[in-house]
Amino acid sequence: MSAQPSRRSWRRPLVVAAVAAALAVPSAAVATDTSSTVTDWSDRTAVQVLDDTYYQDAVGKTGPELKAALHTIIRKQSTLSYSQVWDALRSTDEDPNNPANVILLYTGRSQSKTANGGDADDWNREHVWAKSHGDFGTVTGPGTDIHHLRPTDVSVNSTRGNKDFDNGGQQLSEAPGNYTDSDSFEPRDAVKGDVARMILYMAVRYDGDDGFADLEPNDQVNNGSAPAIGRLSVLKQWSLQDPPDAFEEHRNQVIYDQYQHNRNPFIDHPEWVDAIW
Repeated sequence: MSAQPSRRSWRRPLVVAAVAAALAVPSAAVATDTSSTVTDWSDRTAVQVLDDTYYQDAVGKTGPELKAALHTIIRKQSTLSYSQVWDALRSTDEDPNNPANVILLYTGRSQSKTANGGDADDWNREHVWAKSHGDFGTVTGPGTDIHHLRPTDVSVNSTRGNKDFDNGGQQLSEAPGNYTDSDSFEPRDAVKGDVARMILYMAVRYDGDDGFADLEPNDQVNNGSAPAIGRLSVLKQWSLQDPPDAFEEHRNQVIYDQYQHNRNPFIDHPEWVDAIW
């Protein structure tokens, strides 16, 4: 199995293709008014088009108003069963250099899509927002939301467990660049921002109004079974340190186009992290 570079080789989609994806919202997704016509896309970026359509009720807001607006937008989604997550991750996390493989989150290893299961060197489904933090398990909803579910090495997933995120600890021999101690886990540099944005997506998407716990980040570790994950100040630092790359942007688009039909707004607008927190 080949090692994967820290910066991945997905090319940013052509503007025309991204614009088409932004407007072609499936019936299960947000019902967005796209009646206005723009005849020249040459000076329009994909995010600007999303701001005019998908994010139109959030643009210009800050703080609690922005968080509430984004919650209303992204809660309108299609859902998956836990068994359907396997096939979804084979698509969302496909290795751009080898379509037979997926990229594992913490190790960066490129591994066969079919090498999944429970053995030590298999890959399995990691809940980046640990499912015990809010006790949502693997039920349809937060337990199957692929915006925060990623393929990971089984034993590395076990080492992370349900620990909060923070800097420091001992480096993992099986996954160099990742560190852990008794109450926290630090992912490798290339995915620190990915982890932060997944956590903050969950905090906006699951706000306590749909039968699940109100998930919130805080600035501590040892959160246990509380519906909270820390450390917020570190997650904000990681989001700045590791801005969205083409792999993460592509993943967001695949989830939107093919599966849940909602987006992680902090990938499209990383500046919204500071605007809310």
